[in-house]
Amino acid sequence: MSLIVGVDDYSSESDIIIIPSALDFVSQDEMLTPLGRLDKYVASENIFNRQMVARSLLDTLKAVNEDERDCITVLERVGRLADDSEPTVRAELMEQVPHIAIFCQENRPSIPFAFSKYLLPIVVRYLADQNNQVRKTSQAALLVLLEQELIERGDIETLVCPVLVDLTAPDSNDDVKTEAMAIICKMAPMVGKDITERLFLPRFCEMCCDCRMFHVRKVCAANFGDICSVVGGDATEELLLPRFFQLCSDNVWGVRKACAECFMTVSSSTSQEVRRTKLSSLFISLISDPSRWVSTQQKGGFLPFGNPQPEGKHTTSNEKDDSPADISEPSSLSEPVEESPSVSPQDSIPEQELYNSFHFWRMPIAEMDLDIELLQHGESCQQESPSPSHGKTKASAPVLDRKQLEELIENLEPHIDDPDVKAQVEVLTAALRATTMDSHLEDAFLEPRDSKGGHHHDNPFGVKGYRVVMFDRGSSWCISHGDDSELSDSSFSPEDEKKSKHQDVIPQALLDQYLSMTDPSRAQTVDMEIAKHCAYSLPGVAMTLGRQNWHCLRDTYETLASDMQWKVRRTLAFSIHELALILGDQLTAADLVPIFNSFLKDLDEVRVGVLKHLYDFLKLLHQETRRKYLYQLQEFLVTDNSRNWRFRSELAEQLVLLLELYSGQDVYDYLRPLSFSLCTDRVSSVRWTSYKLVSEIIRKVASCQVLLADFLSELVDKFCHSHKWSGRQAFTFVCQLVIEDDCVSLEQFSEHLLAPLLQLASDPVANVRVLLAKTIRQSLMEREYFLHSANSHQEALEQTLVALQMDLDKDVKYFASVHPGSTRISEDAMSTTSSTY
Repeated sequence: MSLIVGVDDYSSESDIIIIPSALDFVSQDEMLTPLGRLDKYVASENIFNRQMVARSLLDTLKAVNEDERDCITVLERVGRLADDSEPTVRAELMEQVPHIAIFCQENRPSIPFAFSKYLLPIVVRYLADQNNQVRKTSQAALLVLLEQELIERGDIETLVCPVLVDLTAPDSNDDVKTEAMAIICKMAPMVGKDITERLFLPRFCEMCCDCRMFHVRKVCAANFGDICSVVGGDATEELLLPRFFQLCSDNVWGVRKACAECFMTVSSSTSQEVRRTKLSSLFISLISDPSRWVSTQQKGGFLPFGNPQPEGKHTTSNEKDDSPADISEPSSLSEPVEESPSVSPQDSIPEQELYNSFHFWRMPIAEMDLDIELLQHGESCQQESPSPSHGKTKASAPVLDRKQLEELIENLEPHIDDPDVKAQVEVLTAALRATTMDSHLEDAFLEPRDSKGGHHHDNPFGVKGYRVVMFDRGSSWCISHGDDSELSDSSFSPEDEKKSKHQDVIPQALLDQYLSMTDPSRAQTVDMEIAKHCAYSLPGVAMTLGRQNWHCLRDTYETLASDMQWKVRRTLAFSIHELALILGDQLTAADLVPIFNSFLKDLDEVRVGVLKHLYDFLKLLHQETRRKYLYQLQEFLVTDNSRNWRFRSELAEQLVLLLELYSGQDVYDYLRPLSFSLCTDRVSSVRWTSYKLVSEIIRKVASCQVLLADFLSELVDKFCHSHKWSGRQAFTFVCQLVIEDDCVSLEQFSEHLLAPLLQLASDPVANVRVLLAKTIRQSLMEREYFLHSANSHQEALEQTLVALQMDLDKDVKYFASVHPGSTRISEDAMSTTSSTY
């Protein structure tokens, strides 16, 4: 098509000027084949044209799908496009690679080498691209390809893994190194234990000690738990735990925080013995970390207790430490902090301790003479009682030794009035006790001395009037009073034994720390959410300790149950049934029932926790105790907000379950009024559940003719004869449920319910008659009992059905005439009644 300009009646043909139209170019492109258009624009100088080519590669492949050689040609053009100098073109190409790979796998099984030959090398090459956007896109594409299992295992091992390992080399670019390590950590669960352990684990351990780039260490720390889960317990304990100890004592608080977030996952990959002897002391060191952003991460769960929180998010490689800076670490996190000049090379400090923030920020400690007598006694104890792990290489935990702990606590004593300082002293005291865990027979004597220069009773670790002797004898921890020979449990006074919280299941220091976290003053000054996390973990703590050690937690549970924050009480209310299952009936009746009763009178936000598991809790009680709650069930009908219909719906569901716990007489006396009240609720969802409740009550009392007759008589009076059409419809639906679920015999149904039901054929409301027609046609007439000619009710049923078939309402007429097999009973009934509420 052309445009003719300047033509008039007097011009000659030579005067006509022909100007090409833009449509000429469009028609030329349309005449090109898909490959022709690809070749035309892949070499275009216009960047947007090349971007368009990259974006349309999948469409081009689909267009030439029938010709295998054309498909190979398109893939070859992809390699040419991958060399484009424009980063946006390369990024656009990389976004299309996963889609192209899926297409090749689904539609071109005859060329299985297409992906590994043409596409995978581009993805791997772009991992080291100079442009950040291209690198990010290639990393995302690689993870998608791995998740979709589009890369052969051999290609992963020979093409992908070596490149990633090379990118994390010490001389690699900092950003590239960090990103590559993040990819390695994310790949580990996808490639499995073998590849991870052979190819990735050595470099991962090396990067954990990267002293130049804290970002790399932070990535390793954030993903440490995932790596441990992949490689298993042996590799974790032998190779990874020493690196984890180093990271937990890193001089950058962001790295320590990442360790705290994954601590539970790491501990799950180790044995119980390692948790007890090594990780418990490490856990305490994180709890007592100078940075609150580290210590508060540990409030969500304790590693031996088996009730982990949802873990914190992992930090990606390009994420900055933008959390509020802690006053205890004023240094910039953009550069690694140099080693403290106050720590001399002569100090016998483990390598992991060199980067501990305590050593960096502490004031130089004055030289002090050692207590020779105490030192000799300690050495003799070690010689007589060697550690069980003697001869086995053990990673040194980044915790302070006993003498350093004592000196630190002594320095904090003048400021004990500060709640924060008091909390730190309590934690450090627990850490001091934990140091005895490494050598199970080590004794720590804290004896009062006379006025000639010895220790005094104000020692923060001493108990006034007592000489504290702490040792693990396989049964308990002891406190003795008097001579050295009096090392027995009988030395406890009843009051002191009640106050003690000692047990032998988990490291005592961990339990002490957990119990201290529920201190109300600490919750108000340190962290308002700490009590809620303690409440969440308490069933796990109780399960680990066992019911024999419930005395250790009783006071703590009562404290949490009376916490001023309703969220704390709500957490306990939702788990009280689990705790009852752990403790057994006797402890439940003694310690949990009073708290359960208090929850019943609490806010709706707390009561709903009790209500959701009402059956689970009451079934654990003795029958006499259980019957007392029958009087309180009606209190659930009263809520703080009348619009809280879900509360009433939950009550109806629980009442259905509770029927098996009580006798027919109790059900009639106490649950019958509740069921009738719920059947008249304003919300249809509550009513539907209540209809099921009524039918189950009928089943429960069916064995007693007197109770059954009274209940059905009241049902007829309240609903069948109700002045509200919704009540009459409810009666019809209950009758349908009773028949379909076989709640009573057909003789009992005919005697008490059939006549009132058939009277509804003349109901003025069509919706009632519709449901009646369904009930007769789909439920009653399907029973052989009502079809027998000798049955006296057959004639009444047929006459009612004929009357409904002649009804003026077309829906009534339809359901009275339709064959029962052509409709679904429950769906039809639900749709009819729900549409009318």
